[in-house]
Formats: sequence, C-alpha cells, structure tokens
Amino acid sequence: MKLIRDTWLLFVRDVMVTLRNPVWLIIGLFQPICFLLLFAPLLDGIAQAPGFPSGGALNVFTPGLLVMMGMYGASFAGFGLLADLRAGVVERLRVTPVSRLALLLGRALRDVLVLLVQATLLVLAAWPMGLRIDVAGVALALGLVALVGLLLAPCSYALALILKSEDALAPTINFFLLPLQLLSGVMLPLTLAPLWIRQVATFNPLSYAVDAARSLFNGALGDPVVLRGFGVLTLLVMLALWWAARQFRQATA
Repeated sequence: MKLIRDTWLLFVRDVMVTLRNPVWLIIGLFQPICFLLLFAPLLDGIAQAPGFPSGGALNVFTPGLLVMMGMYGASFAGFGLLADLRAGVVERLRVTPVSRLALLLGRALRDVLVLLVQATLLVLAAWPMGLRIDVAGVALALGLVALVGLLLAPCSYALALILKSEDALAPTINFFLLPLQLLSGVMLPLTLAPLWIRQVATFNPLSYAVDAARSLFNGALGDPVVLRGFGVLTLLVMLALWWAARQFRQATA
C-alpha cells in the first residue's frame, strides 16, 4: 500500500509540473501531425502494391505513427530527470521515506499519461482524413502505446542516471532509436522490405508492437500477432522497470 500511495503522490506532483508547462504536450504532437498530413497521403499510391497490408493507407500508417510517438516521447524522458537532478529535486526526495521504486513509477506513469493524451488527439485528427476506427481495437492499441512508454521511459531514466549528461544521453538514445524505428516498420510496412530486413526486424520488439497495432486498428482483435505484441512488450517492460529501479536505488542510496 505504501508503494501505491507514494507512486500516486509522485504521479500527481509530476502531472502538475507538466500542466504548468503544457507547451511540451503540443510540441510533442507537431511532428506526428506533420507526418500525418504530409507523409500519409504519399502512401495512397502504393496502397495497392503487392505486400501492402490491408485496411488502406491511413489504417496502416496511423498505428505505426502511434508507436513512433511512443518511441520518441518516452525515449527522451530522461532529460527531465537530469534537470531535476541538477535542481536538487531528487536529492530532496532522497532524504524522505518515499519508496525508491515510486520515484520511478510516478514519473513513468506521468509519461504514459502524456503519451495517451497525445495518441488520442492524433487518432481524432486522422479520423476526418478517412481513418476507419474500430473502437475496441483503438482502445487496445492505446494500451500498446502505454506499454511502449513503460518500456522506453524507464530505460531513458536509467541511462540518464548512468550518463548524468545531456551531451552523452542524446547521442546514446539516437544510436539505439534510429535502427529501432527503421526496423519496426512504422513508416512503411516491413512486408514491402527485402527478406534480410524482415529477418533482422524479428529481433526488434517494436516491430511486434506495430504489427499488433495495425491488426487492432482493422478490428482483428483475435489475430495472434496481437497476443504476441502484448506478450513481448509486457516481458520487456518488467525487465526495463527492474533495471531502472535498480539505478534509482543506487542513485538515491
């Protein structure tokens, strides 16, 4: 119960900090909206190509865009922790009896909430453009986005605590994030890729999230790729939380 209480208190505190500076919520939507308006129409010309998934260009691209939003929104969460470290916020919390795991969970849940708000707004923006929505499928796809956030935000926090520098954190994140994005099929479906790229992509957990999200948007809730996507992400989320919690305990010991 103490962990839940501490997590809730820190979550509310972090949400209030975010609400005092909501510009980042808007900025986080700018890039996905640009992709939606300026890139998605380009896919109409190849939507009938052999290997292109069914459902139409928007129903293929929008789920990938949600996962990409989760990737970038959560991966750079560590910069906020570095700012708090420099301002002494974490140091002041260290001398309180608050749970060290709650320090992580409160922040990570705030990041997930921001992602879910942004993802919902993106889906609503794509709807007038012709996106066909299956309500249950979209709700489950938002759950996938939440898992992506819970996977990458703790990893970002752990790296921030290890590197302790924005100059080191930014290139480290980009080093891992770019290949993960290219091999996840968020921009173009991997069914259009050469065989060797599809084989390499099987080692990318985010490719399972993209495949599952696309099936959910098309209403295929019973598709095996959906269970596979949730299963892979859930396992990795547990590992990421364990790693990040370990770093928080060491940093606040």
